[in-house]
Amino acid sequence: MSQPPNILYIMSDDHGANAISAYGSRLAQVFQTPNIDRIARQGVRLQECHCTNAICTPSRATILTGQHSHTNGVRTLSDRLDPTADTFVQHLQGAGYQTALFGKWHVHSEPQGFDTYRVLPGQGDYFNPRFIEPGFDWDSIENPHSLEQGTQHEGYVTDLVTDFTLQHLQNLDRERPFFVCCQHKAPHDDFEYHPRHEEILQDVEIPEPENLWEDHSKRDPCTRHYGTSVSDRNPFRNAIIRMSQPDYVTGTLDITGLDATGRTKAAYQKYLRDYLRCVAAIDEGVGRLLDYLDEAGLTQNTLVIYTSDQGMFLGEHDYIDKRWIYEEALRMPMLVSYPVEIPPDTVNDELVSNVDFAPTLLDYAGLQATDQMQGRSARASWRGEVGSAAGGEEDPAIYYRYWMHMTHHHNPAHYGIRTRRYKLIHFYGLPLDASGALPFSTPPGWELYDLEKDPFEDENVIDDPDNAEIVADLKDRLRTLKIELGDPDDRYPEMLTLPSVL
Repeated sequence: MSQPPNILYIMSDDHGANAISAYGSRLAQVFQTPNIDRIARQGVRLQECHCTNAICTPSRATILTGQHSHTNGVRTLSDRLDPTADTFVQHLQGAGYQTALFGKWHVHSEPQGFDTYRVLPGQGDYFNPRFIEPGFDWDSIENPHSLEQGTQHEGYVTDLVTDFTLQHLQNLDRERPFFVCCQHKAPHDDFEYHPRHEEILQDVEIPEPENLWEDHSKRDPCTRHYGTSVSDRNPFRNAIIRMSQPDYVTGTLDITGLDATGRTKAAYQKYLRDYLRCVAAIDEGVGRLLDYLDEAGLTQNTLVIYTSDQGMFLGEHDYIDKRWIYEEALRMPMLVSYPVEIPPDTVNDELVSNVDFAPTLLDYAGLQATDQMQGRSARASWRGEVGSAAGGEEDPAIYYRYWMHMTHHHNPAHYGIRTRRYKLIHFYGLPLDASGALPFSTPPGWELYDLEKDPFEDENVIDDPDNAEIVADLKDRLRTLKIELGDPDDRYPEMLTLPSVL
């Protein structure tokens, strides 16, 4: 029997697909990611890969367990993955894989199933970060977000994570398959780039998204005033306020003498420059890892994945950060190469989500997904079998739920369903029992987007009478999906009193 593939899993943090040149967004005009693009040229670029809860800790827990947030218990940044949780990594280890993890972990409990690891405490620092290694007493951590645990290493975090990964790859047993995770902190805020990238985009005007200038007064009250903005639309959370502070970590944004439009333009340019400079270091690291696989003769039998824990708003709709179910946050970049099976330079538009990652990786290892996993393998789809990722469903759907009501970036709690053409969203605006959610309500409401006619989600058409039948059908599908996944509204009596009840 031939050896199953090696797996190199590279994941960044908050890396939106629009900031990868292989995806051909407006940013590709001025900024390239040639090494990440190599994975796409050698394999497949997924156009419709989505997360089920666009925030770091929950998304990572979903990837590990193959379960939605309400099932694995990690719904918010304050939740901790149960150390006894069953993860796909443990099954790989049990099947003889050499398993290792380097970089950002962020599920607040000791990594299980890894032969070795070197992980950042909490979010980690960009410069001279600390790393936790086996033997550390995880029960001694009082504040899971503290950056003070572990051993300090001199250098820039993206380079260090790449170094650790590369050193480990060079010393593995070639007779056994490996599963190695290289998980970057970047480009998470505060976007601290390495000084060697100071000149990138220095004298370049970065293209703006047209809907940077969206008039939010036209939005429903359930979303109108919320979400961290680039402009000063949100007076409490916006890039202008944050970046113009005298101690802002990448240098103070100078807004002296600028009107509202000028301030927004200046904040957008600084935000994108800082962010893309962080991405540049990731791309360099990916190149080093791919070069090693080539030099060592490992490329043909190694499944290489590049993804992010979720997407990211880069000024679209006048938003920064993630959390919303809107496409820029919902959509995860996903580039996969495996030359012995996946045709090169292909594009896949089958709907998949991060709940499918665990079953898919187990499939590549010749293992079955467990009954507790709520996703399905996308392997057949990645090698070009149309319709297989959705399990043969004619019109598949993805369920999404954001729980951390109004915390940090002023995003109201919501859930929704995303099909190939439509997206239906219920902003229920309640904290419920979610840890870390703020204890007040926001206006409830519904939104509907026709992604075929309106791919940028600029027009909520929920009240269009021509869509009444579509809305009714989507609500039925959403209700059924919630019941099937074990997340019905009647778990919470307060949900049933909303005027917008499903």
